[in-house]
Amino acid sequence: MSRQDLVTKAYQAYFGQAPELVCHGPGRVNLIGEHTDYNGGFVFPAAINFGTDIAASLRDDRQVNVRALDFDNQLVSFSLDQIEFDEVHTWSNYIRGVLIALLQDYPEIKGVDFVVSGNVPQGAGLSSSASFEIAVLKCFASLNNLPLTGVQAALKGQQAENEFVGCSCGIMDQLISAMGKKDQAMLLDCRSLEFKHSSLPEGFNLFIVNSNVKRGLVDSEYNLRREQCEEAAKAMGLESLRDANLAQLESDKDKMSDVAYLRARHVISENDRTLAMCDALNNGETAKVSELMRASHMSMKDDFAITTSQIDFLVETIHQELGDQGGVRMTGGGFGGCVVALVPDNLVDKIKATIEAKYQAETGLKESIFICTAEQGAFA
Repeated sequence: MSRQDLVTKAYQAYFGQAPELVCHGPGRVNLIGEHTDYNGGFVFPAAINFGTDIAASLRDDRQVNVRALDFDNQLVSFSLDQIEFDEVHTWSNYIRGVLIALLQDYPEIKGVDFVVSGNVPQGAGLSSSASFEIAVLKCFASLNNLPLTGVQAALKGQQAENEFVGCSCGIMDQLISAMGKKDQAMLLDCRSLEFKHSSLPEGFNLFIVNSNVKRGLVDSEYNLRREQCEEAAKAMGLESLRDANLAQLESDKDKMSDVAYLRARHVISENDRTLAMCDALNNGETAKVSELMRASHMSMKDDFAITTSQIDFLVETIHQELGDQGGVRMTGGGFGGCVVALVPDNLVDKIKATIEAKYQAETGLKESIFICTAEQGAFA
């Protein structure tokens, strides 16, 4: 049964009628451009065939009733006129947060009954939260006939995370979930929010491996990296590292701590790699893609210090099989999570078998492998 059929059937069971609407918000994987988003830089994600599905109908009052299939069918109800943080059903705060953001521009919206389910692996760095937010916004915008654009929806999703949920994320996750294109990746300028799409090469797969490393340090270390990047920008007299180049960083090296210098070197070089990756894909230069993804991973390992031994082992194992026929790197915030590779059809089974034979024996952890395709965003 498809996930859309699943939520439709559940909606009928719980609310006694067919839903007016079924909608989907995809998760995402970032091909290159890590920790550049909050520095006003460039990222290169793709929406993927994992995400959040919602079956819903409009109410004639201000009540919101939501049944979460992935949380033991928990039912949460609240009024649009009284939205408060929920300490018990914490998953519902993503809904509450986006509705507060939506109500600022559309105070007259009506409530909705809906059932929600997602299949983005939790905590894997594939953006289950943005997928959830964008699916909710698509649902409420469609049922209330709101002229909400994908960029506006992305900003509201980000606002919900920053101001209500309490995570200082950038804009990438929400924007790719809203505006991704099938079989394409998106080059996004996180400062201007301008973006363009680039076709992924035919015969290649988005090969994602979840290391299943528990990511315990992520929040504190993420915020520390932001502070170190801000220190480096300030030392160079700049608002953001987006405005820096490597020559300027070298000349101002003695004005900042050694660790801030390394963090800045990653961000500045990663922006250059991200732009080059878009060009390389458009030109069909697979060997260049391989080189750029490898350099990105080594920079995250050595300069930004966010990889783990398990992640490094996965990247090396895949790289040895791929050579210059594709690329591989860690993806996401770091300290665990996933590896992403661009893998040609003829090497998928071989690489899968190699990881299954080696990873658990080396690390004691069992990997999860996802062969993904690039999909359409909810508002695209």
